[in-house]
Amino acid sequence: MSETVNEMQWPGDMAERMDAIARTETVDVVIIGAGVNGAGLFRDLCAQGLTCLILDKSDYGSGTSAAPSRLIHGGLKYLETGELRLVAQSTYERNLLLRNAPHYVKPLATVIPIFSWTKGVFSAVRTLFGAKGTPRSRGALLIKTGLSMYDAYGARQRVMPRHTMAGKAASLRSLPALTPRIVATGTYYDATVTHPERLVAELVWDGLAASPASAAVNHARLEGRDGDTLVVSSLLNGATLRVKPRIVVNAGGPWIDAVNATLGETSRMIGGTKGSHILLRHDALLRELDGRMIYFEADDGRICLVFDYLGRAMVGSTDIKADQPDSVRCEDDEIDYLLDSLSKLLPKMQFDRSQIVYTYSGIRPLPANNASDPGLISRDHVTPVLEPTVDRPFPVLSLVGGKWTTFRGYAEEVAETVLTRLGQSRKVSTVAMPIGGGRDYPGDEAGRLRLVADLAATSGLTEAQAASLLSRYGTTARAVARHIGATSTAPLPDAPDYFEGEIDYLVRNEQVGRLGDIVLRRTALAVTGTLTVRLLRRIAEIAGQALGWTEETIEREIASVRDELSRLHGVTLA
Repeated sequence: MSETVNEMQWPGDMAERMDAIARTETVDVVIIGAGVNGAGLFRDLCAQGLTCLILDKSDYGSGTSAAPSRLIHGGLKYLETGELRLVAQSTYERNLLLRNAPHYVKPLATVIPIFSWTKGVFSAVRTLFGAKGTPRSRGALLIKTGLSMYDAYGARQRVMPRHTMAGKAASLRSLPALTPRIVATGTYYDATVTHPERLVAELVWDGLAASPASAAVNHARLEGRDGDTLVVSSLLNGATLRVKPRIVVNAGGPWIDAVNATLGETSRMIGGTKGSHILLRHDALLRELDGRMIYFEADDGRICLVFDYLGRAMVGSTDIKADQPDSVRCEDDEIDYLLDSLSKLLPKMQFDRSQIVYTYSGIRPLPANNASDPGLISRDHVTPVLEPTVDRPFPVLSLVGGKWTTFRGYAEEVAETVLTRLGQSRKVSTVAMPIGGGRDYPGDEAGRLRLVADLAATSGLTEAQAASLLSRYGTTARAVARHIGATSTAPLPDAPDYFEGEIDYLVRNEQVGRLGDIVLRRTALAVTGTLTVRLLRRIAEIAGQALGWTEETIEREIASVRDELSRLHGVTLA
């Protein structure tokens, strides 16, 4: 019978579950990597009654899954690379997420500025018939055709209006700051995800709720493989586990090849590209956007975007070949590129670095490739399998590629493979399965107002404050409000819409192990540029009291967050 090597108890509320796994020695599936694909698969497999362990060397949703454009989209641009199956799947999954995660996934009107009538048609037709290359300019005829196709592909589970077109005069009345070089605009609907990191964590917690025998550990590293046994350790307190899986799923994203190496296998599955974004404090721009996204073409043909994300202007993104996920950041030349592209789109407005409150970058875990143009690399997914060997009796399935939007469908595909290999069949569909705080979410404004009133009465907060809780947590806000009412309604310094009791709830109930988990992922305090030194210290004190941190640990956690913000996000706290 195996046991934890140093007899140290696993931290947090996973101790009992991890001890049970240590006693039985085996699990059906170990998933390495708790990004959106790994978390989505964990939820699906747990719902089918399998015993699973998911682990991540950082936090849930902390890698590539924390660095998207914050869009849930059907992939309009994939029409011009001929990936029609991907567009069909993406629009379908977008529509499902609008229904299953209404607390975080919201419709987003999207405007495309058009600069000619006919450009790009010939090259687009060539692409649809298999030629490589993308049009460097997209005219009104091409965009009208593309949007009509997009509407058709998005017909399944449709929840949003069809596209419309507008001429130059009407477009400039609607968006006066837009460059007068346009000849028309097209408007269609996609969606945005307000808290992607939280949605990933909710997938994990939904899996745990469905399977009491399963476990999920963040800040836990795969140390290696000893024959049929994996060795896992906690980076928080050194606790270890030896476990024998029947199947291993490598959901390491851009770290997939590194994970395979730790398993004793050599692979070259990943050939990623880097996507960077900046967030601006720019009230005039937000007023101009009026809740819409502008999806526009930069001078080099790259598609860029700008929209209102939680009161900041989100601007992205770049597409550059890269392979160093641990140190990826938005570089100066990328910032210049994004600001320059925005200035040409909206020449009546001023943009400069002083408006930037946060930057971030992530590596898309795309399949290894030899493409000269990163934009031509497929965004579809594949699942190569390392079959069992004499020394390694379990298969390793690697989740390569995929889009944030399609995580549920991809998880469903891989779950079918896993179930077949284990001789089992699907018991539950995830097609209409709500996610986290999207469960029982009000379907109309009257229902939302009733819930807000209930939250205010429960917590002792005003209805405006209660509404902010609902926007952050969906129906999970009921539990947050109860905890605030039982602990503290005191607002946080420099963030009066957040509360001390709220932070205490997150620390005690949401597997917080590090200070960065709170400010970078359980809340949007960092990404919106809200953090200050005073605010960070107060959050650290609340976390320290709940987790039993020493003063030395509190100081170390504060220093760690400040260093990460400076190195990776261009933020120096004041």
